Amino acid sequence: MTKSLYPIEMKNLLKHIVYIFVVLIGIGVFAQNKSLFEEANTFYNDGKYAEAIDRYNAILETNQHSAELYYNLGNAHYKLNHIAPSIFYYEKALKLNPNDSDIENNIAFARNMTIDAIEVIPETGFSKFVKNITNGLSFDNWAKVSIAMVFCFVILFLMYYFAYATLTKRLAFLGSLTALFLVCVTLGFAFHKFNIDKKDNPAIVFVQETKVKSDPNLRSEEAFRLHEGTKVQVVDEYKNWSKIQLSDGKTGWLISEDIKLFNDF
Repeated sequence: MTKSLYPIEMKNLLKHIVYIFVVLIGIGVFAQNKSLFEEANTFYNDGKYAEAIDRYNAILETNQHSAELYYNLGNAHYKLNHIAPSIFYYEKALKLNPNDSDIENNIAFARNMTIDAIEVIPETGFSKFVKNITNGLSFDNWAKVSIAMVFCFVILFLMYYFAYATLTKRLAFLGSLTALFLVCVTLGFAFHKFNIDKKDNPAIVFVQETKVKSDPNLRSEEAFRLHEGTKVQVVDEYKNWSKIQLSDGKTGWLISEDIKLFNDF
């Protein structure tokens, strides 16, 4: 007696139906978001910035993200003199498209509206050199370069192993050593980039003024105050408090609700 294939066929059919349903939903969302984006741009060009922001936010609610969307949101908030939101969305746009000169120019204008003048401690010497090289590529790209170097090492080592001519063996051996050295170097840069990205947890102050405390409680001594639009680095968290660090090296604790992280998409 043979078993029926009907249950298996039904499962496959249901899988195909679900897949088609998901694809159709995706197409529908894409078409809707495109319509909302065009509508928002029309509102923006007509000077109706609040209405444009509503349409852009509606797109964000569908978990659709792009540098163009964040850039336009930043522009709309900037037109309404919303300091923190404009800087916040420009920063998110810049994270997705770090080489866009328009974003860099607009975020510079938005930062001019902030109150806090915080100095940046310049890096010098070897640490600056290493950091500049490390930030030249993303972690994924450094990993790809490492894999390419491993491939070169294998090819050159095989050439050395199977070659008969002395000169060819010597060149292949030196080349394989060089490739092996570059594997180590690029892996080092890859892991260094990973650690930099892991520690990078920026946020924007979203309240008009916040008191930064020396410890994570309201009774502790006030260290300093920050104002809307200031960029900080979150280095630790405790309950409803966040420990922040400024570009000049100052640290302190503030209420987590007073800031908004922009690494989350």
